[in-house]
Amino acid sequence: MTEAERIIGTPDTPEDSGEQPTAAGAASVSGAATGADERESAAERPRGRRRIVVLFAVAAFAYALDLISKMVVVAKLEHHAPIKVVDGWLELNAIRNPGAAFGFGEAFTVIFTVIAAAVIVVIIRLARKLYSLPWAIALGLLLGGAIGNLTDRIFRTPGLFEGQVVDFIAPKGFAVFNLADSAIVCGGILIVLLSFRGLDPDGTVHKD
Repeated sequence: MTEAERIIGTPDTPEDSGEQPTAAGAASVSGAATGADERESAAERPRGRRRIVVLFAVAAFAYALDLISKMVVVAKLEHHAPIKVVDGWLELNAIRNPGAAFGFGEAFTVIFTVIAAAVIVVIIRLARKLYSLPWAIALGLLLGGAIGNLTDRIFRTPGLFEGQVVDFIAPKGFAVFNLADSAIVCGGILIVLLSFRGLDPDGTVHKD
């Protein structure tokens, strides 16, 4: 190597020279890792918000259908003869149910009201950790159905927290129910299926 090349040559890197990385270099690497973690967290947050929106949208849709159907039934069908939809198999027959879904537990109206309110609180708290779309749909169905029947418990006769739920869907050989009951059952079935598949509300999959 000539003297000129030696003077203007490229300096050795720390790896080539055997020198250890400086504190500034280590801080730079640490900062880059922290930045990557922050970007990953920022990418996850909108995903979580979208699932919460789905939950409440499904709940609002289920609740609206239940509320509108009950208003129509009370106005047009109550105190009238049942309407046959599928002759011999399905009819619309308005009744007032003081018990739980499908007419069970008529002596425990207040207890079922408290249970429904507790279910609503649990679902709302769980929504903060919700990242799974199927779970959002399932919990939305449960929430909408629970609010639908709880509305009857609070505002319908005979009184506060003892109100009777309006049921009107009457299949042959089966209990009379409403759309809120249907939403609760569908949401419950979906949750059982998701649990069997190992999918958690936070979007992770576990194996037993």
